[in-house]
Parts: sequence; structure tokens; C-alpha cells
Amino acid sequence: MRDVGAGFTTRQDDGIACTLDGGIATITLDRPDRRNAMDMPMRAAFARAVTLATEDDQVQAIVLTGRGSHFCAGGDIGAMNTAVPMGADVGRARMRQVLDAITLLHQCDKPVLAAVEGCAYGGGFGLALMADMVIAADGARFCMSFARVGLVPDSGAFYALPRLVGVQRAKYLMWSAQELDAQHALQWGIAMEVVLKGLALERTLQIARALATASPAVLALSKAALNSSLHSDFRTMAELEASAQGVAFATPYHRAAIERFLAKQPPAFQWPTSMPSAEFNPRRPG
Repeated sequence: MRDVGAGFTTRQDDGIACTLDGGIATITLDRPDRRNAMDMPMRAAFARAVTLATEDDQVQAIVLTGRGSHFCAGGDIGAMNTAVPMGADVGRARMRQVLDAITLLHQCDKPVLAAVEGCAYGGGFGLALMADMVIAADGARFCMSFARVGLVPDSGAFYALPRLVGVQRAKYLMWSAQELDAQHALQWGIAMEVVLKGLALERTLQIARALATASPAVLALSKAALNSSLHSDFRTMAELEASAQGVAFATPYHRAAIERFLAKQPPAFQWPTSMPSAEFNPRRPG
């Protein structure tokens, strides 16, 4: 592993590759021969990368992706020793590294984006759900595959999936272990966009670069508010909204944006033009 300084840097670390470019931290799951399935050293490396990315002030957006043709096949079943029964305490400890990293992604002030090509299975599906936005390529496949190996969903899926698709669809996906194709992931609210195969990372980086030009305070405040909204009430959210807007009004970014508007200059932040997407041909999921 090459580690320069205490911040997020370009590095290779036990199946995780990291790059920092223009304020965009890209964390790449880098075991393409295993469809980027996570073994224990890779889980630890992922947790280290997420910690550095969320804590580094240079990082303005975080992109999760997988090297090769797939995002992540979940946990590396081949690395599990079935000859020795795993105790409940050991199984729980096995999950803590990834869950701690996922909690950081969910709670951090920065936008987190996932570029999904190929399979996002099991914990890989859960990891994608922790992103604020998912960009899927045509041909991507999402699957809560845990039931096939006698496990419950993990990597934050119990929290995130029903909030996106509703409880009934979450039960279907978790209990059936059926695949959901990219277009149905879009239709069900799991993916924000579906682009042509091979373009997921390019499109995700386009969006990340645009978000890096937005107000960091606005992104942080709105992410925190939206993360709270589904288990809050109107009065609480209205008070949060008023306080957040007060902070936003006081930022130099807002003042500069008003000056640009009055000078009839284009805004510093603009959402990037959409990329080519695949035609939606409806069919039953699975």
C-alpha cells in the first residue's frame, strides 16, 4: 500500500484502488477476477478508504465503482470457511467494518454516487443503496441474493431498500432473491439514471464534477435534512428548513451567486447534460 500524508490519496490497498482528481474521490472495488466480491482484507481496506474520503476537506464528492465488468458480487463466499461453524459474535464482528464505513457514507456531508455496471449482488446491492444517487448501465443487475445462501440482507439494505421501493417490494426482492434489471431499478427508484453499457462511471464522474461546483454548505444541509425527513414530522422539518436556509443565506457562495445573477452571468453550478440511455422495454423483473 502506498500512503502519502494523512488525507485521501491515490493508493492500492488489498482490493481497493483510490484516486483523487479535482476534489472527486473515486473508490474502486478492485478484484475483477472475483467480480469485486469482498473478502475480509478488502472490507478493511474499503473502511480505511471511506474514512479518509469522508474526513478529507479536499474531497468534495465520493464515487463508488467496480473495476471491470461488475460493480460488486457481495461477500466473497469462496473465502468463507464452512468447515468451522461461525459463531454469532464472529459473524457480527465480520459485518462491523463494512457497516461502520456505510454509516460514514450515509452520514457524511458530501454527496456519494455509485456507478454500477454488471452485477450488484448481495452486499454489493446494499453498498449501492448507500449512495445518494445510483447511475446504472444498461445490463446492470441488482439482486438481494442473501436468501440463496441462508443469510439476511446486510450492508444497510434493511434501512435503505424499503425507503426507496416500499416495504412490499423490499420483501419481494429480499425473499425471492430475484434479479432486477437496470430499467426496473430505474422504474422502482433504485437507479436515478440508466446509461448505455460502459458509460456508468463516465456519467457518474460528470455529475460528481458538477456537484463539486455547488455550495458545500447547501449539499451538506440538504443531505442531512433529507436523511431525517422520513422519520420526522412537518413542524420539525420546517424548523430545520428555516435554520438551514439561514446558514445558506450567510455563505460566501450564496453572495457570489447573487452577484453573478445580477451581472447576468451564468451560474457556477449547472447540472451536466444527459448522456445516451438505453430504450426501456418493460418486462417482468426477474
